[in-house]
Amino acid sequence: MAELVYDKTGRLLFTKEMKEEYTILIPMMLPVHFKLFVGVLRNAGYKIELLENSGPSVVQEGLKYVHNDACYPALLVIGQFLDALHSGKYDLDHTALMLTQTGGGCRASNYIHLLRKAMHKANLDQVPIISLNLVGLEKNPGFSIDLGIIRRLVAGVVYGDAMMCLNNQIKPYEIHKGQSEALLDSWTQKLNEQFSHGKGIGMHDQRKNLSLILADFAAVPVKKTPKVHVGIVGEIYVKYAAFANNHLEDFLAEQDCEVNVPGLMNFLLFMLEHRQDDVALYGGNPLPSAVSELLFRYVTKMQNAITEAFKPYPQFLAPTEFSHVHELVKGVIGYGAKMGEGWLLTAEMLELAECGFENIVCAQPFGCLPNHIVGKGMIRKIKEVNPDANIVPIDYDPGATKVNQENRIKLMLAVARENLHRQTAD
Repeated sequence: MAELVYDKTGRLLFTKEMKEEYTILIPMMLPVHFKLFVGVLRNAGYKIELLENSGPSVVQEGLKYVHNDACYPALLVIGQFLDALHSGKYDLDHTALMLTQTGGGCRASNYIHLLRKAMHKANLDQVPIISLNLVGLEKNPGFSIDLGIIRRLVAGVVYGDAMMCLNNQIKPYEIHKGQSEALLDSWTQKLNEQFSHGKGIGMHDQRKNLSLILADFAAVPVKKTPKVHVGIVGEIYVKYAAFANNHLEDFLAEQDCEVNVPGLMNFLLFMLEHRQDDVALYGGNPLPSAVSELLFRYVTKMQNAITEAFKPYPQFLAPTEFSHVHELVKGVIGYGAKMGEGWLLTAEMLELAECGFENIVCAQPFGCLPNHIVGKGMIRKIKEVNPDANIVPIDYDPGATKVNQENRIKLMLAVARENLHRQTAD
């Protein structure tokens, strides 16, 4: 059994011995992407399990160990961890937890400290907590991210964005229900198998795979009918995690809508561009900026591959490239606004309105000050730029009722349906 080792601050480390013995639990956020990420980490020798437990028990666990004024995503993630650990499914002496940290000004950078406090309160101090970050916030001798893993994870973002985009455009119109989801699962398995053999990572393999993915999705029989187009933006966890937004995408599907959720690639590029913006706006050490710029160019080439793959299929709307999203906010909001989702959240609303998804749900945790400013606070300005924008901000927290949230969305959809009826009549 691995010995418990602590650093000088008293933090329990994840050791090399633990890598062989411990199961690492990861909270769910993006189903398509995270199933690929889990495959990458398993191929690197880690025993990874993606948590999918949800429901009232998770919220209650979170409220029990986290102050209710804390960020709603933190409460849910910590609640999901503790609910899993208390389920009896795991050997608590051979289980570790993994949580991402962005390192920015958002409260998300403090989730890991809230988690450790909650674990201590729950008498689970023997469970090591791993910070997954690329900015050196915390290090563990038994867990490291090398260039090979980074390349595979970025490739997972490429494939995840492309498949999520295609699935959202086909699912509302497919003749044989479930065919698009089945194709999604099939390709996820294929890609994980390729990753395990060191394939599907380079640009040549990515272009080939993307071409095959587009061809397979394009072959799904569909019947196009007029539907309300709805975009979803917001704080990254509430935007993507079905449990956090009360299964918003499913609700919109029930309301006969086509949903567009901007992918993860632009958020990754947004984070990489931070370093360059910092030096340009505030000065400082240019070396981290130079490294970020190299990564930025590398990821941009991958995003270009997605755009190229979509070109032969005009029936599909390709994910918007970062360069265009970046251009959209000029004169609307400054590039120095980077707390939370920063200027990108405003840009995604402009992007959606521009490409025909002017009906937008801005999903955010209650009290998330950065996103209230760049989300709800920018609605008036966005409407000045695009008068057709029909935006409803929805706050999510333990005290918010699903009925109230859905009623507010239905009011937005009522306006959207009137507009659709007028457009189809014309």
